Amino acid sequence: MEAKPTTSAFGVVAQFEVKTGLREEFLAIARDDARHSIADEPGCLQFDICMSEQEPDLVTFYEVYLSRDAFDAHLQTPHLDVFRRKFPALVNAERPVQFFSCEHNHRDLVDV
Repeated sequence: MEAKPTTSAFGVVAQFEVKTGLREEFLAIARDDARHSIADEPGCLQFDICMSEQEPDLVTFYEVYLSRDAFDAHLQTPHLDVFRRKFPALVNAERPVQFFSCEHNHRDLVDV
């Protein structure tokens, strides 16, 4: 079997400390952003919304894009604008966003 070249991708982790009692409202707007990102953006490969087991009001977005350019295009989308308008009233804090160069991801294991 011939080795497949590694697929490089651009990863983003964003974390939000949601106000107590407002997690479901926050998750509703987060799900809308995630659904549109996957459906409407060809450069968005993955958009997971994860809840911490240790901190119930901490919500983490794990996003993977084809490239930094694809992520930059995401920043200009109407669905992200909706999320940006609504989330500040629902959170105590937004933690600093982290960016990653992904040198190996699950797509490396799939024959294309």
